Amino acid sequence: MRDDWQDLGVAELGRAIGKGDVDAVDLTEAYLNAIAAHPHAGRIYSAVTEDRARAEAKAAALRAEQGVRKGLLDGVPASWKDLFDSAGTETASGSALLAGRVPEDDADVLASATRAGMVCLGKTHMSELAFSGLGLNPMTETPPNIHNTDLVPGGSSSGAAASVAWGLAPAGIGSDTGGSVRIPAAFNDLVGLKTTAGRLSLGGVVPLCEKFDTVGPLARSVEDCAQLLAVMKGGVAADLRGSTLKGARFLVLDTYTKDARDEPGSGFASATSRLAAVGAEITHGTVDGIEEAMNLSSILFTSEAYGIWKHVIESEPEKMFDRILDRFRSGAGFTAADYVGAWRFLEILRDGWRQQTAEYDAVILPTAPILPPDTSRLMTDDEYYVSENLLALRNTRVANLMGTCSLTLPTGVPSTGIMFIGTPMGEERLMRIGAAAEAALA
Repeated sequence: MRDDWQDLGVAELGRAIGKGDVDAVDLTEAYLNAIAAHPHAGRIYSAVTEDRARAEAKAAALRAEQGVRKGLLDGVPASWKDLFDSAGTETASGSALLAGRVPEDDADVLASATRAGMVCLGKTHMSELAFSGLGLNPMTETPPNIHNTDLVPGGSSSGAAASVAWGLAPAGIGSDTGGSVRIPAAFNDLVGLKTTAGRLSLGGVVPLCEKFDTVGPLARSVEDCAQLLAVMKGGVAADLRGSTLKGARFLVLDTYTKDARDEPGSGFASATSRLAAVGAEITHGTVDGIEEAMNLSSILFTSEAYGIWKHVIESEPEKMFDRILDRFRSGAGFTAADYVGAWRFLEILRDGWRQQTAEYDAVILPTAPILPPDTSRLMTDDEYYVSENLLALRNTRVANLMGTCSLTLPTGVPSTGIMFIGTPMGEERLMRIGAAAEAALA
């Protein structure tokens, strides 16, 4: 067993298994032992599926021995956010409202990854019903930020990020409705991929806003994200060989960049200068209609979320964190006409976005304009909670509203990321851009 196994991503581990340098059973046992011994494991994992992990690892090791591996990630473990149905394991979406909910079948993406030979380590904690970008959840657990355990990890895929950052999984699978993969990835110096809505199945995924919900990986590299997308889809990973930024054109959205706080701003500036140094052309500007789209957020997100969860929430509202409860209930004030009209207007704005950004390879901006907020202050200062939660998700929400895929990379400044916004269903192209950017930023 290699000594550096906790520092390796899924692709590197897969290659090591293929070469015979790592045994899938030994690897899974190493992760299970690390989880059992870690002081924060209970804040990161909501459930550890030891029996399942060992059985899947044993089968993978036998395939490797017989020379019939299913693919690169056969035998490689990962963690799964607590909104992906796992057969026989509680899936509660971070909420006391769903305590005791045990599905009979795996979510489609988990089933697909399992068919590819991946090993399920367990389920990770998350923001309550996925409706916060902070990762604060006093009703279950708030996972620790890798840089300071007094700070939130970002959400809602908080435990997914923490499991990777703390070396308790080589990758975590999360979901992103308004930034829930990219914010915790940025706050914990990871790579995070938000897929286009509809690219991956939501079958067996506890919903927040189904028209915006997406599945995506949090990992150590762009290659890892490409491989994980492929196994969850049941397809072939993007070919990242020969990717370059020479001649690439990027648009910096000044509207969402100039007010970034010191560290996110400096990290972004440093990152963009390094992209330019390897041949990328950086243009500064804006996109007409983006503010109008952002102003539709309160109607579109909260109306759908409350529509989905109203009857469950109002049957036992005392089981919810009051700030999350308030956010859901804010959707009750909009009419059906408001919601339908907002969606029709958003589709027009999306057309405008595509036309205005067509000449660029990606739109780039700081993943978040803020650093991870203080956990204790969030619990005691209502105004601080509201302002930081909205700011955390402001930049990432652009991609969700515009219906595109998006990728965040670490800038080198702790807890800050640079975000690339691609085109709808353009994940493979975006990951080639990301791989080249990753090399430039290394």
